[in-house]
Amino acid sequence: MKKIALAGVAHIHAPNFVKRLQERSGVEVVSLWDHDRARAERYAKEIGCRICGEAEELWNDPEVDAVVVCSETDRHVALVPAAAKAGKHLFVEKPLGFSAADAREMAKAIREAGVLFQTGYFMRGFPAHRALKQMIADGVFGTVTRIRHSNCHQGSLGGWFDTDYRWMADPKIAGCGAFGDLGTHSLDILMWLFGRPELVTADIRTVTGRYGAECDETGTALLKFPDGAVATLAGGWVDQANPVTCEVSGTDGFAYILNGELFVISPKLEGADGKAPWQPLPEALPHAFELFLDALEGKDVPLVSACEAADRNIVMEALYKAAKGHCWERPAY
Repeated sequence: MKKIALAGVAHIHAPNFVKRLQERSGVEVVSLWDHDRARAERYAKEIGCRICGEAEELWNDPEVDAVVVCSETDRHVALVPAAAKAGKHLFVEKPLGFSAADAREMAKAIREAGVLFQTGYFMRGFPAHRALKQMIADGVFGTVTRIRHSNCHQGSLGGWFDTDYRWMADPKIAGCGAFGDLGTHSLDILMWLFGRPELVTADIRTVTGRYGAECDETGTALLKFPDGAVATLAGGWVDQANPVTCEVSGTDGFAYILNGELFVISPKLEGADGKAPWQPLPEALPHAFELFLDALEGKDVPLVSACEAADRNIVMEALYKAAKGHCWERPAY
């Protein structure tokens, strides 16, 4: 039985993670800490675990095998290195760092400690994304010239962050607004497929002002990759729909994802005429959180490395800097 501790339960995904932990055999939540005592008591009652008065109690408990960090983002830099140095395996909600410097510091501590790490980039497990990665590796599209990925919902329009999760719409605590919150998932997919971009720029802005002028609600970015491909990335909380989430265009083919289904046009694949969803697709991988729990149990599963997570922070910081300066920026890897 693996013993789990929760370091913060502020994140909007915390209820889902708690539900997954409660439904899974082989793991037990034994303790939690949150700086908000009322929130800690509410979750502890639901889970049936003890509350720690200080986060250090989690690291110092030899019974704890792993820590799930769902605190506010600005608290990660204090929590994550301490947990890593204590030898605790880590699931940390994205983004890893409040800033690129924070993310680098945490990635270094995790790497040196040699503990398991995972973050919430769950889109890698989608069947269409898994198929695209293989097709790109196989040269199905020839020389890829342009890519588009978007991750948008109506969070601002629906007031999703009005109450319990208001901090997620406060860049002083979250480190970003809508573009960083959702765009980081699209950024992860683009970098997973094509590596590190060398130059980036973006337009990031507020639309409704529901969460104040400092909280961005939408953004679009351009990313130039070393092989010449250019990607468009969109993320925001002011979209009524987002049915076409990905496009890949190359000299020998084209593909797009519509409502989770992959359509492919390429003479290099028999039957790839784009008229019907491509089949068969790889099986979906478990959610990123479930993969972390699988890894704790000794299973060989794909995880996001701490260095990868830090790289996403570095690029996202460059995108916000580019938007502010109306210029191109070179991410400082």
